[in-house]
Parts: sequence; structure tokens; C-alpha cells
Amino acid sequence: MSGCGGGSCGCGGGKSQGADGASVAEALAPIAVARVNDVALHAPGEALGDEALRQRAYAELLRQAAQRAGLLAATDPGPIDGVHSEAASEAIEALLAREITLPEPDERACRRYFAAHPQRFAQGERVRAAHILLAVTPGVDVAALRAHAEGLLVRLRCEDEAAFAKAAAENSNCPSGEQGGVLGWLTRDECLPEIASLLFAQDEANRHTGVLPRLLSSRHGFHILRVDEREAGAVPDFAQVRGSVAALLRHQLSVTAMRQYLDLLAGQAQLQGVSLSQADSPLVQ
Repeated sequence: MSGCGGGSCGCGGGKSQGADGASVAEALAPIAVARVNDVALHAPGEALGDEALRQRAYAELLRQAAQRAGLLAATDPGPIDGVHSEAASEAIEALLAREITLPEPDERACRRYFAAHPQRFAQGERVRAAHILLAVTPGVDVAALRAHAEGLLVRLRCEDEAAFAKAAAENSNCPSGEQGGVLGWLTRDECLPEIASLLFAQDEANRHTGVLPRLLSSRHGFHILRVDEREAGAVPDFAQVRGSVAALLRHQLSVTAMRQYLDLLAGQAQLQGVSLSQADSPLVQ
């Protein structure tokens, strides 16, 4: 396989995208400190991207909830550069184990999911793909970067592979850009989960070849993806993958329950300078 594959698509090296034409006054304007219940999430003057800021805010919500639950000392020093103390990390794990309980997926639910998504468990499925990564780097204007990526996507859907290769060389922050963005043959396990969900989409409407019509946002930035060829895998019997089906359903339940719990904590908190989803109703199990 050529290129960097899914796991190393966030190299962050090479070219970066930023905002053009910002005035000196805008550049020198003080950055308001975001807070959760009056606890600062970053140092004065430190600029964080929206996603990094939200991650710190959610982590701080959990740390404070652990303190209220008596699982963490009130004297815990709080995070340093977004990193919690070891005691806080352990207390948060204990809090989540206590507050979030999940039902075990039963046989009926597992069989129903498998019947609806058999290709999700195919063994040996591969795609031959290429991509362009526009990385979100410190100080980048994310809105301007997204707009640039979306415009590039629209243009490339109307052009050939040579144009894609040229755009990859000029724009991609992934080392694969030097090879026209080519990643070679990929399996689901070789990709970041968010990339795999698009490359290996199960509904026929999304199983495109060519430049995929949707811009993908990952932990590394914005991806323009192209699928050149697909090889279908063999779908095993349900009995062979029953454990994998149950594990996937448990994960989905866990993600939903965690989101609900964080939204509930956010709804009970005083937030400054950070926008989070909020809820004022009890956790739905």
C-alpha cells in the first residue's frame, strides 16, 4: 500500500492553511478565557480551536462532577494544558462506571442489526483510494479552511485523476500528497473510524467510486476522498460474528449514553466562551 494509510493521515507537516487579510488589530485583540463554573480552560492569550476547547470543557465538566460525587478531592489542582492529574483521571473513570449503565444487547437485537447491515461484517472487503487532507493546525481559520476544502471538492468532482493528483500535491498535508494522494488498497481496520465509515458505507447510495460527494471532517482536518475500485468481502454466518455484532451495539449505546450524560452536565453548568450541547432532563438509559 502506498501513501500513509488511515492512521497516519494527521502528519500535520507540509503546507498549512490560514486566514488571509486579518487586520493587525484583530491579530492583537485579547482572547477571552473560556470557563466552566469559573474554572479557566486555558491560559490568558492562548488560542484553542473550537474542538479542542469543547474537549477541555467536557473533561472539566467530568472532573467537577467527580468532585461533587466525592470521588476526587476538592484540592485537586485541575488540568495543566488540558491534562488532568492521575487522580482526576481515575475518579472520572469511576464516575462514568457508576453513572452510565448499559443494557447488554440481546440475541434479537444482534440478529436484527446483522440482517440490516451484513456487509458491515464482511471479511476481506477492500477499497483502492486516494485522499487530500487539509489539516487543522494551530492558528488556522477553520471556517476559511472548510470553505477552501468545499470549493476544492466541488471542482475535483468535475475533473480527472490528473487534476486530483495536482490538487493533492498543492494542498494535502498528508505525505501521500507527493504521490497524488494515492493510498493504495485499504481495509476497514487500516483507516480511521470516521474515514472507514465513509469509504465502507453500507447503503448503496453511498458506495460510490470516483470522488466522494461529501467532505469528511476527522480529528486531523478535512478530507477529500476518492475511491478508484472496490473488492467485496465475504459475509460470514451470524454465529461467526455474533460477538462482534454485540460489541458494536454496546459501543453505540455507550456513545449515546456518554453524549446524553455530558449534555446533562453542560445544562447544569455555567459556561463562558464555549458552546456545548445542553440538556435539562435526566439521563435516558
